[in-house]
Amino acid sequence: MNQNNVKPAEGKLGIMVVGCGAVATTFMTGVLMARKGLTKPVGSMTQYDKIRIGKGENKKYLPYSEIVPIAKLDDIVFGSWDVYPQNAYQAAMYAEVLKEKDIEPVRDELEKIVPMKAAFDKNYAKRLDGDNVKDCKTRWEMVEALREDIRNFKKANNCARIVVLWAASTEIYVPVCEEVHYKLSDLEAAMKADDREHIAPSMCYAYAALTEGAPFIMGAPNTTVDIPAMWELAEKTKMPIAGKDFKTGQTLVKSGFSPIIGTRCLGLSGWFSTNILGNRDGLVLDEPANFRTKEVSKLSTLETILKPDWQPDLYGHGNDEDTQYYHKVRINYYPPRNDNKEGWDNIDIFGWMGYPMQIKINFLCRDSILAAPLCLDLCLLSDLAARAGRYGTQRFLSFFLKSPMHDYTQGEEAVNHLYQQYTMLKNAIREMGGYEADEEID
Repeated sequence: MNQNNVKPAEGKLGIMVVGCGAVATTFMTGVLMARKGLTKPVGSMTQYDKIRIGKGENKKYLPYSEIVPIAKLDDIVFGSWDVYPQNAYQAAMYAEVLKEKDIEPVRDELEKIVPMKAAFDKNYAKRLDGDNVKDCKTRWEMVEALREDIRNFKKANNCARIVVLWAASTEIYVPVCEEVHYKLSDLEAAMKADDREHIAPSMCYAYAALTEGAPFIMGAPNTTVDIPAMWELAEKTKMPIAGKDFKTGQTLVKSGFSPIIGTRCLGLSGWFSTNILGNRDGLVLDEPANFRTKEVSKLSTLETILKPDWQPDLYGHGNDEDTQYYHKVRINYYPPRNDNKEGWDNIDIFGWMGYPMQIKINFLCRDSILAAPLCLDLCLLSDLAARAGRYGTQRFLSFFLKSPMHDYTQGEEAVNHLYQQYTMLKNAIREMGGYEADEEID
């Protein structure tokens, strides 16, 4: 069998997580517990999913690790940055996502994960008040300090490879600006000039990661790597990038359920989505400028699946202009819920002769429990992509993300349809394993 020249997963894989909050500590604790055989990594595609390779009598269904060389859980080493100095054990206890009995067995390992000082700008997350912050005068100094952190961590932990994952808060919305975000030279000049309006702290993390030869994954809806200048950097450094925003609860439902309406040729007049959530993510999103970033991400899903211009009779009515169904997304901060998010979807559809019907979905989910396996898969698959020599935007990882990156400068549209995304994922794994990418994405 042809391994398609993917380098083997030898040595330790350092996963450096920006943010040591609920998502990060749930992810870390789960991996540490799973490799001790004390829990199961449920929800992780890389650990459970099987993909068909070959056709006819040559057909086999194999787990990812038998098709491509994926890093083992035993080889993972965790590092972190956070504005709060608490170690991962303290942070996991504080987050109250996991029960004490599911944290205690790996307490020693978690206590050793002490967050490095974060590159932080309070203007980007006004609700956060941590003091474990780097004293950097400019954005460029942030980049240099973060690069040094990555180098030091890699050396101290004897890691062969590093992946950097953003699991921190949503920053305020940074609109794409052609003068700063389109060319790498302009982006670097803006960092050196300390242009704080156009350069978010997350961009410093991404720049540092890629320059240090580490794939970068954006797990929030931040603009960070979703700009041509970062695509250029990823090409230059030959590194994979993926983003943006973990697709965990409501958007997962939307990207999986809306194909039912579309495939069955039913009409849609409106889709109202609302959420309550009480963790730090909810607190940050209570700030309108931060919510705007999330709203743009959550709204983009439906419009690429149920398209008014393709089916005007079905999807061309419902809003004031009567050009498209009405689509609204809301998130409400509600502290008693903590990490146990609740999402309601009220869907107004119509059928034969225009008669109206309703669908209601109530998803009582656990935000971090859904996000943790995505973190694992995104890290392992980005590491795999790097070893396979794949760089730039990794479209095959769209399955895990709310608003998948795409080249909007060329009019490319993101694929948001869950089953098409799954086909892209399977085809990429097949290709990297030296098999034929044999499924149509349509």
